[in-house]
Amino acid sequence: MAGRRLRPGRKLLGGLALGLALWLGLPRLLRGVDFFRVRRVEIAGLQYLDPAKVVSALQLSPKASVFDDLSPLARQVLAMPGVTSVEVGRRIPGTLEVALEETIPVALARRGDRLALLDARGRVLPFDPLRSAPDLPLVASQDGMVTGVLARVRDADPDLFARIGAAWRAGPDVVLEVGGRRLWFGAQVSAEDIRAVTAVEQALARSGQAYQELDGRFAGQVIVRRTRA
Repeated sequence: MAGRRLRPGRKLLGGLALGLALWLGLPRLLRGVDFFRVRRVEIAGLQYLDPAKVVSALQLSPKASVFDDLSPLARQVLAMPGVTSVEVGRRIPGTLEVALEETIPVALARRGDRLALLDARGRVLPFDPLRSAPDLPLVASQDGMVTGVLARVRDADPDLFARIGAAWRAGPDVVLEVGGRRLWFGAQVSAEDIRAVTAVEQALARSGQAYQELDGRFAGQVIVRRTRA
């Protein structure tokens, strides 16, 4: 009787073992089936990078299968300059799906007779400005302090960021040119500082008062200058 009571449990364990073996072994068997060879790569999230370069970074062999381990492919794409994150998935029978996130540029800088895109740390990104045609502030050089301030303005007030024409370092501070006027910020400008300057800018526009500079370098106050410092 005791042996009979154990049989259903043994059958269950046997079924689980068989299922696990199939789960682990089936992909290995299917890798050799031509029907599951990679024939198509779909890429989502691209704005700046060349799709052909992403496909090249995958380093797919002619016999690559959708059932191959995808983690090395993700690592190879993530190693590309300008890529922040990536996920690689499969769609049966023969498609790889690559979803990536690119580093967002914050400025344009001149490099010789060409323009280059910079990230928030002032590093040159491998993106072609002529291909993506971004409307970004122009900076004088690869200055991480300047691009860092631009990134904080972008995050705190995208509308203000969209109106910045140029930015440059002035000693320990950063100057932004907006509509022919200048906004001054410290290197560690906060979102609160940015919102304070924007509020003063809007109040002056409503009242029709003329000014040339707004200085947001001093905590708790914004200095309005009728002429440039």
